[in-house]
Amino acid sequence: MTYKSSVDIVLPVLNEQDVLTVSVSRLLKFCSEEMVSYNWKIIIADNGSTDETYNIAKEIELDSKNVNVIKLPQKGRGRALKKAWQSDSRIKVYMDIDLSTDLKYLPIICDHVYSKKYDIAIGSRLIKGSKVVGRTLKREIISRGYSLIFRTLFWVPFRDAQCGFKAISSETVETLLPLVDDNGWFFDTELLILANKLGYKIKEVPIYWVDDPNSSVNIIGTAWNDIKGLARLKFGGINKVKKQMELN
Repeated sequence: MTYKSSVDIVLPVLNEQDVLTVSVSRLLKFCSEEMVSYNWKIIIADNGSTDETYNIAKEIELDSKNVNVIKLPQKGRGRALKKAWQSDSRIKVYMDIDLSTDLKYLPIICDHVYSKKYDIAIGSRLIKGSKVVGRTLKREIISRGYSLIFRTLFWVPFRDAQCGFKAISSETVETLLPLVDDNGWFFDTELLILANKLGYKIKEVPIYWVDDPNSSVNIIGTAWNDIKGLARLKFGGINKVKKQMELN
């Protein structure tokens, strides 16, 4: 069979022993049925788990030729993606382990990047056509407020920087990853802002999202770190990157 392209689907995980097996099984089934035109692989990137997540991941790896596991001693979604995206696949994808985004959008974001019309495709909960279920008012206000702040500061066209559902071309990764400083939750926003400023084409796709009521993300703490990250980019970060690109 001739495949469109190779795709690595990265699942960054931290202490996810209770949901890992079910989520990966669901993703494997979907990809086997709906991603047949791609040569796909799932990468479980354990970043600092202290429970049985890594051991469970290794058991899954033994049972499936389409699953690989990497382990990092330190926490950080950005750190996990920087490591996992060093693979030789043509398209890199990542999604949250709770699979909050309807998986039917997976081939859609891959197709956008494969077409080469876009360098990055991102799921969005904040544009027309999207639907979000089960999200608390506090999370909604913080999410939309954060979107307004970074769009005002940087004049970028995308609205949802933090949705855990993205696809990116290997060429774009090769250029951008060395420029992204953040290793945590701000990684996504920094990646997208830099991509926009450097002229990469970003497609924002409206998605159906079911919020995870058991999410361990500290929304207030994450928001504060994101604000500090925006300040770093605004007051020197962008200019530093542009100078680096000019030197190259």
